[in-house]
Amino acid sequence: MVVAAALAVVLAAGLGTWFLVSDSGDDDPKKPVATGSNDPKAPSESPTVDEGDGSGDGREAGDDLNAGRKPGEAKVAWLQKNDIDLPRNGSAVQGPWFAGDVVAKAIYRSVSGYSVADGKQKWKLDLPADVCATPNSPTPDGKIVIGVKNGTTDRANCSVLQMVDLNTGKAGWKKEIKKNGNWDFLSDIGLAISGDTVAVGRTGNSNAYRVSDGKELFGTPEGNCKPFAFSGGDKLIAAVSCRTDDAKNPQNQVQELNPATGKPRWTYQPPRGWEVSKVYSSTPLVVRLEHEEKKQYTIVALTESGKLRSQLTPGKSDKLTADCGNSFAIFGEKLEGCSGVAADANTFYIATEDDSSGTARTNKVIAFDLNTGKPKWEAPAPAERVLKPLGMEGGDVLLYMRPKYDTAGAIVTLPPTGGTPKTLL
Repeated sequence: MVVAAALAVVLAAGLGTWFLVSDSGDDDPKKPVATGSNDPKAPSESPTVDEGDGSGDGREAGDDLNAGRKPGEAKVAWLQKNDIDLPRNGSAVQGPWFAGDVVAKAIYRSVSGYSVADGKQKWKLDLPADVCATPNSPTPDGKIVIGVKNGTTDRANCSVLQMVDLNTGKAGWKKEIKKNGNWDFLSDIGLAISGDTVAVGRTGNSNAYRVSDGKELFGTPEGNCKPFAFSGGDKLIAAVSCRTDDAKNPQNQVQELNPATGKPRWTYQPPRGWEVSKVYSSTPLVVRLEHEEKKQYTIVALTESGKLRSQLTPGKSDKLTADCGNSFAIFGEKLEGCSGVAADANTFYIATEDDSSGTARTNKVIAFDLNTGKPKWEAPAPAERVLKPLGMEGGDVLLYMRPKYDTAGAIVTLPPTGGTPKTLL
């Protein structure tokens, strides 16, 4: 079985330092294939700008990550270690993103691209200040827009947009985000790309630009309801806040926007008090809502036309969890980018919080029917292990199984009907 390059790189990016790309489980020497969510075509070769002598493979001497591989399991093709000099408190790793035969990541004040085939660095783009915001995915032709701080002091804002061609590492257009009045704060922003549009969200304000040339497409709309955060991919989904006379009883909306004009295609309005928190999946559309006053949350599925499809109903003792990174932001929010969830057309897969009541932590994965909201099945993790969904692969649920003190972590699969995890890597 072939494991997509995205799988291992996502795992490594979550750990913050290492890049891993896996190829086929047998010894077939064919190259790994990157399967980014926005580009269903096979990767095309990009210009190589690596100036090295080509003698290294990016791997520490003595490392053999395939030493314990069993027949039928995936094989690690290459390993790449971070060599960027970071500040004392470290820096978040953003990405990975795929463009042709390049897998790219951003960290601190640079963006780097690596060959999917062998892990060698193809290019590196240095930036004048910290990367402060990134979208979840690039355009179908491999371009991305990132947020860069407008200075290096503690008072710098996340107000500079920089377009980067991930195929070549070349910097494209660069511009300051247009402020919408004195109350438009740019210390935190959220970015999302859909088609050739990058949307910029923050509290009470938004802008959108064309990725290919930087032209502003639309800004904050007139009226009582304003988008403040976005999710991209095949749909541009907006979280919208409507002005009310009671700050403790907010009114939010979910909208699908036309990415070229910003006009809503439909609007879903949850009951008062429920705020849009995260978009777990865009197709099918699965959204997390939170009620601050009640200290409650719920997960809803919406139809293609924005109607309520179902509301998930977990068991009373089941506490569902997803990893959405550091969500602390004063004026900006990011709807997309959560891991620990997966979805196909009719089913949503999510893990429960760790249960530490026994001798070691463990949990389970629950599959929910998106047409009814009810659980279809539960799959307990193996003894003393914790499972985390990563996505779908060949119709199966792909999961990360956390290591324990004497056993390495693993990538495993579950069939869409449930059962016992099968090790891939």
